[in-house]
Amino acid sequence: MNRPAIVLSRLDVERIENLLDRLPAAEARQHESLRSELERAEVREPNDMPADVVTMNSTVTFSEDGTGERITISLVYPAAAGKPGTVSILAPVGSALLGLACGQEIDWPMPGGQPRRLRVVEINYQPESAGDLHR
Repeated sequence: MNRPAIVLSRLDVERIENLLDRLPAAEARQHESLRSELERAEVREPNDMPADVVTMNSTVTFSEDGTGERITISLVYPAAAGKPGTVSILAPVGSALLGLACGQEIDWPMPGGQPRRLRVVEINYQPESAGDLHR
């Protein structure tokens, strides 16, 4: 499985770990791959994040290998998910995109166990590069 190097904001890591720690045990086990991503990431302070990396509350355009379809979403915490154009960090696509830079791709298991290869095409908005460090 293709797992490229990823960079995460310290603030995002802390918030996601707190979220995972509050989940019921059975649900938390479903997100072990997300926890593994947090553990293997290079962690930086929010104001040191590269502008081309997907962070929480970023709007990102990605493509799926095979279909070539381009999809634009905002990566959000579960409480903000459900609105059109949003994807929760707890959704497989959200977990896969977190920390990737433009041009990077990752193979990620989707519901049903079938892996998909996702490629980051563009970061349309990133809070850190916009100076929105307290989102």
